[in-house]
Amino acid sequence: MPACPTTADVSASISVFLIALPLSLGIALATGSPLQAGLVAAAVGGIVAGRFGGAPLLVSGPAAGLTVVTAELIQHYGWRTTCAITVLAGVAQLALSAVRVARSALAVSPAIVHGMLAGIGVTIALAQLHIVLGGTPQSSAVDNVRGLPAQLADLHPVALSVSALTIAVLLLWPRVPGRTGRMVRKIPAALAAVAAATAVAAFAGLSLPRVDLPSWRSHALPELPEGPVLGILAAVLTITLVGSVESLLSAVAVDKLVAARKRPTVRIPRADLDRELAGQGAANIVSGALGGLPVTGVAVRSAANVAAGGVSRHSTMLHGLWIVIAALLLVPVLDLIPLAALAALVMVVGVQMVSITHLRTVTRHREMLVYAVTLAAVVLAGVLEGVAIGGAVAVGVALHRLAKTRITTETTPDGVQHVRVRGQLTFLAVPRLSRTLNQVPQGTDVVVELDGSFMDHAAYEALQDWQDSHVAHGGRVEVAGRSGKFSGPATAAHICCRPWTPWRNHHCDDHAATPPVAPGGRTGSGQLASGVSAFQRNTAPLVREELARLAREGQQPSQLFITCADSRLVTSMITASGPGDLFTVRNVGNLVPPPGAESSDDSVGAAVEYAVDVLQVETITICGHSGCGAMQALLNTPLDTPLDTPGAGQTPLRRWLQHGLPSLQRMKSRHHSWARISGRLPTDAIEQLCLTNVVQQLEHLRMHEAVRRRLAEGTLELHGMYFHVGEAQAYLLEDGSRTGETAEVFDRIGPAALEDSRA
Repeated sequence: MPACPTTADVSASISVFLIALPLSLGIALATGSPLQAGLVAAAVGGIVAGRFGGAPLLVSGPAAGLTVVTAELIQHYGWRTTCAITVLAGVAQLALSAVRVARSALAVSPAIVHGMLAGIGVTIALAQLHIVLGGTPQSSAVDNVRGLPAQLADLHPVALSVSALTIAVLLLWPRVPGRTGRMVRKIPAALAAVAAATAVAAFAGLSLPRVDLPSWRSHALPELPEGPVLGILAAVLTITLVGSVESLLSAVAVDKLVAARKRPTVRIPRADLDRELAGQGAANIVSGALGGLPVTGVAVRSAANVAAGGVSRHSTMLHGLWIVIAALLLVPVLDLIPLAALAALVMVVGVQMVSITHLRTVTRHREMLVYAVTLAAVVLAGVLEGVAIGGAVAVGVALHRLAKTRITTETTPDGVQHVRVRGQLTFLAVPRLSRTLNQVPQGTDVVVELDGSFMDHAAYEALQDWQDSHVAHGGRVEVAGRSGKFSGPATAAHICCRPWTPWRNHHCDDHAATPPVAPGGRTGSGQLASGVSAFQRNTAPLVREELARLAREGQQPSQLFITCADSRLVTSMITASGPGDLFTVRNVGNLVPPPGAESSDDSVGAAVEYAVDVLQVETITICGHSGCGAMQALLNTPLDTPLDTPGAGQTPLRRWLQHGLPSLQRMKSRHHSWARISGRLPTDAIEQLCLTNVVQQLEHLRMHEAVRRRLAEGTLELHGMYFHVGEAQAYLLEDGSRTGETAEVFDRIGPAALEDSRA
């Protein structure tokens, strides 16, 4: 971390300050606390949590996520007792940090967290809607809904017009087009909306309630908690739970934002969650002691800090300092802000907490029930009660999924019995499994397909006992599927290759035991059919949906991958790619004949043209590998005999390898330096030629008209790669596509290289 604030930190702190100032006042208004409490919490969150927290760019302060909780505490215990509860919650956070349980807080189901935030957002929006309409909110969300018809019948046009102006500016500000839009977006939308509403209300002389910041001399400080002990403990637990989870989730989100940021290219350490929890605890102790709202990490302000280019915790701390200066020197200006404008701002924030993205996520993961129940429970019963109910529903859903097992049977036309088990195999499913298996006729061929990730001991014993009995009566049993975890010892049926590692060259026990086939037999076709059958049975159900999408939409690969036909190179394995990712060309020696030299073979040139002009790939990679047989042939065979020499004995392979002669000449030339691999020289001549061949084929690739044109446009990149088969290690050639020159140095790809680049 820099010892002093940088220019980027100062600029980012101002951007965050301009967002935090109106939001802090709005959240204080929504809780029913003194308005200064919001400013105190914002200043303390910036300075204390920013200094001692574990996420340098996380901005802390009063958050909408604690608004409902704080409002309920103020109604039940009064403001000064609420401040004492905030102090105790900070102490609890320090204790949790000391026992290092921060990571455990992330184990809460995302559906519960999203549902909690959505429920809080709905509650906030309902309460602030009354102020927007010119009225006063009720004590609960249900009462606010019941009182809404009467409030709509008694509108206050002045307050409604100011609120409407605030909402309009807030929503339209980020959408101003053109150069003007780029300029005005430097001012945060929240500040612009409140400033516009304040200016209109002041110049028009509108009569409506405004911010009233009393003297700091009369600022209320905490007192000893008064009330039932269990109620106080529940309140402390609620503040601790909600504030800690929101802060830790925000810290994780900030890590992702920093990792995706292009500029400035400054290394920001990943969040230390236990230290961050301690920083939040210290901030809550100080904020509560000074009469401020509870403090938590805030994702919106943190995202603004990252986007504005903050590079250290100084940006967060400076934003807290600007809050202090504003609270001391800008009181006359703050007193001009209409309360309706702040209410409209907070209402929009509450509505935005019901995130469409979160809804799609929980729907995709089939957790909509947990989300909906948590949301409804938070709105109807309160935050802590809602989280508890949501957690109970989440546990119930998990148990239901664990216990839900579907077992079906089917007889194929060739008489094979297929028993399909969908779901987890636990002791709860053993009676149905045994009943189904015992109905299979003795002496038949049976395939048992397990589509689940877990099998407990009871299910394993039931399946194994039946299998042994069925085989003893002359039947055959094949157990296949995705189940990769067993409580008992593995059997031969379980040793065979799994669908998620189809590239592995297994020699399964049943294959090894197969007797040799006489000449003219179908050994090869039998193995092929077996492999296809395993794909249809195990892998096809997993990829069918994705392949159906590709069939509808067509292929849109981002990369052309040219590599050798060597059987040891599996492109999907070494690139971690799937269907539709790569447009692949494989040939002997990963050669790219230059234009006009293809002889009778235009296949590579046609593939390059199609990939570049039709598929519009963004990257072309040529990948060589260790121990290449084509390079060995180039070294050991005299290939310089002209093709038209009578009796030369040219074969298709020899004619094809003629395109590799430039690589051999390049390696022997004194005008080209030898290629290096991760800082070392090649181990032998074959490896040297393999590396040189990648460099030379990139030169050939640049000769193609389509490639040359896209390179000139700056829309295509060329890369060279070398894969060492024995080490299972990939090396990437320095990119010289934009300059037309290639540095003949292959650098290691992997975690080690990443750590070296960070050092």
